[in-house]
Amino acid sequence: MKVRGRVWLGLWLLLFLVVTVAIVARQRAALATAGELNRLRERRHALEAERAEYERRIREGSSRGVLVPKAEARLDLHMPSDSQNVNFQLPPVRGDSGS
Repeated sequence: MKVRGRVWLGLWLLLFLVVTVAIVARQRAALATAGELNRLRERRHALEAERAEYERRIREGSSRGVLVPKAEARLDLHMPSDSQNVNFQLPPVRGDSGS
């Protein structure tokens, strides 16, 4: 049985159609993946900004300018005056004689 020209043309067109559908499906999947990647990048940037804000608030809250007034108010503490400070002298450390 000999295949005629129209049959060959039909087979080539069918092959072209299958390859084209595969390419379109692959492109559609790639676009969906790219969209998801963009959403994840935006979410990461938002989380990084939120983390930076929390770190700033922690630094601000643990600074001496904030803690000293709170300690004075809540714990009835005060900053010592110069006459209340006592400096201790440490004895000199003896070096090893190398023996």
